Amino acid sequence: MQANEQGNPAASVLPDASSNLSKKAQVADMFNDIAGKYDFLNHFLSLGIDKGWRKKAIAEVQKVQPQNILDVATGTGDLAIAASKLGPQNIIGVDIADQMLEVGRKKIKEQQLEQIISLQHGDSEALPFETNHFDAVMCAYGVRNFEHLAAGLKEMSRVLRPGGKVVILEFSHPKKFPVKQLYKFYFRYILPSLGKMVSKNNKAYTYLPESVMAFPEGKVFCDMLRQCGFKEAKARPLTLGITTLYTASK
Repeated sequence: MQANEQGNPAASVLPDASSNLSKKAQVADMFNDIAGKYDFLNHFLSLGIDKGWRKKAIAEVQKVQPQNILDVATGTGDLAIAASKLGPQNIIGVDIADQMLEVGRKKIKEQQLEQIISLQHGDSEALPFETNHFDAVMCAYGVRNFEHLAAGLKEMSRVLRPGGKVVILEFSHPKKFPVKQLYKFYFRYILPSLGKMVSKNNKAYTYLPESVMAFPEGKVFCDMLRQCGFKEAKARPLTLGITTLYTASK
């Protein structure tokens, strides 16, 4: 197992601790394997609440009236598709899992959004774009999977123009009784069993709760955003703290 990245305990949480592959390679393999069931499980396991979370994220993106938007760890493109309703000129989604991108391209074609949204293979730690290029950079439930979190956040800052906005959705930990206890029970026992049964992947939905529990959240993550080139970092818990909406500017 690789060592913890400084300040990010989630760095050492791996889909397969016995593998010699890097976290990045394991994450790509894992998402490629579950790509065909990913959207169904996303909506099913969150009871459909994930759609509302994305709407709140897009409402934050809208505040800078973006024309050029980057969606990091875009997966199957749900957040990029939601952002298309803002009427931007261009949305680019990047991800390291090619099978997830293929699912996303089919959805984009079905919704006739090819003129606005393009998806491409891309690494969050080495984004293939010019500095200060995008008006907004988004990421939904992807930063937790970065092998080197600080490197990925610095790249997101680099490609964002001055005055632009970063919007990040990530799972977090409810603090209040009984939501805290119910959430932990669901994440540890129900979600892994349902995820394994539908996706046929033994590790993906065990990795999910483990990585969520280890990920630095709230003030700690806001501090990381500031250290990586952002300012005015804020954390807004949603649905009793099940997920958190982070925003910051450059």
